[in-house]
Order: sequence, then C-alpha cells, then structure tokens
Amino acid sequence: MVSATASPASTGAQGLRIGGLTPLTSIDFPGELAAVVFCQGCPWRCRYCQNADLLPTRGGDLIPWVRVRDLLVRRRGLLDAVVFSGGEPTVQQALPAALAEVKALGFKVGLHTAGPYPRRLHRILPLLDWVGLDIKALPEDYPAITGVLRSGEGAWESLALLLGAGINLEVRTTLMPGLDSPDYLARLMQRLAEVGVQDQVLQLCHTERSQDPALRSRLPALPTVPTAGPLRQVSMRTG
Repeated sequence: MVSATASPASTGAQGLRIGGLTPLTSIDFPGELAAVVFCQGCPWRCRYCQNADLLPTRGGDLIPWVRVRDLLVRRRGLLDAVVFSGGEPTVQQALPAALAEVKALGFKVGLHTAGPYPRRLHRILPLLDWVGLDIKALPEDYPAITGVLRSGEGAWESLALLLGAGINLEVRTTLMPGLDSPDYLARLMQRLAEVGVQDQVLQLCHTERSQDPALRSRLPALPTVPTAGPLRQVSMRTG
C-alpha cells in the first residue's frame, strides 16, 4: 500500500506531486472548460488501471505547482474550472492547499476520486464544486479489483458522504470482465439506488494496457446493461 504520509513542509500547494497536466478539456468537468491536474500516487492497484506511471508515490518527471499556477493565472477568463485527478488526489496531504489556491484564483474545483479516504474527503468538501466518484463494484467485491482488503468500505462511505453533502456528483463504474454480467449490474444498480444515487455512468474496460496481464488478452466488449432498473438514468461511456 502506498504511504500517504508527508512532512509538514510538503503540505502547502507547492508540495503537491503532479505527474501530468492537461491545459484544456471539455469532458472532465460537465459543462465547463477545465484544466486537469494529475496527482501522483495511489493506494490501490486496480487490475484494469491504465495509468501505471501515476501509481507510485514518487514519479520520475514531476511538474512543479508553480507551473500549474502560472497557467491558471494566464487563463483566467478562458478556463472555468480545474479538475484534480490521478492517481488518487486524496492520497496527498498537499491537496487541500492546492484546492484553496485554485478557488482563490476564481476557478471552480472538480475532483476525480475513488474515495479511499472518506475523512480526508470530508475535510475538503467546502472547496469542491463537482466530484466524479468511481464506484467500482459492490463493496464486498472491491478486493478482487483493487488488491486491497476492505477497500470497498471507504469508497461506499465516501459515496454516502457526497450524497449527504449535496455536491454535484457523477458516479462512474468501469466494468471489469468477471464483474459485468447483467445480473451483477442489476444488483449494483439496486444498491446504488438504495443509497440515493439516481444517475450512473458505465465505462468500458479497456484491457490492452491493464495492470493485470490476464486481462490484456480479453477484448473489451460492450456489456449487456439491464433495460429496466431502479436508477433514473444509466449512460455508457466508451472513450
């Protein structure tokens, strides 16, 4: 498991470990033009993960925070929002300071997270305008994806936290082979509806660069999604 510890000196925004930066996107924050900051490090090793370079706590060529800040200063009035993605952004203690700086510059703040740290997520709720939360599976099936025991407990606790806070939320599920049958999807959708989710985005599992070599030989295929279910809307994202 990747350590989330950091020295006090690294907790300012300048201590954020950044593995990548997208200056402009129209698809990562619904309805807004945004930049995306890819945070380095993740506590899980999901079998289908496509971002192996962002998994280690320390990356090779990290981008300094000042470069991100300079970009945002230049693009005030052109960009609407900044999305913090990963990796897993909440693994870093410097995240709250970085979010606060972005807010102070006048941008909306988005977060892509798998929700492994509900308490940390709770502390940054006042700084968030929108969250894309990965709900990978039913809680009991998370270890088969992440390789970490009880990882589903934190993710589903984070879901309940976000629903209770009323933050604009997109719940996304990447459909891993073996956990993508119509029966399984129906059970997952039922559980999501029971906790208050209305909309879910299903994401095609691209297996060609998966962390698990056993998945790479399995061609991605569109799942059979139940046509009737408890959720108001289920959409499919294939890109």
